[in-house]
Amino acid sequence: MSETFGPDFITVTDEDGNEFELELVDTLEHKGVTYCALFPAVAEDEETGQPVEIDADDEEYGLIIMKVIQENGEEIFSTLDDDQEVEEIYNLFMERFFEEEDQE
Repeated sequence: MSETFGPDFITVTDEDGNEFELELVDTLEHKGVTYCALFPAVAEDEETGQPVEIDADDEEYGLIIMKVIQENGEEIFSTLDDDQEVEEIYNLFMERFFEEEDQE
């Protein structure tokens, strides 16, 4: 039996009701909290079905870090609380990404 694994995509809705599709890159547990590293999903051209080229310098494109919290008995994604938390978790993800790169 063959198992095929591919990227995990999730759809999140912001406070204005806008939906965004994100690709889950990695998760980590730190101090009892689960954090997720995500990138905006690559859109496809509706006519050709080919991936739309993304400008990596675009401020709308880049690593997004969210944490999983419990609200009304449901797990939801939340933004990080402060700059110190953002920096700490960002550095942990970068260590993991570079560690994986070195092992390849």
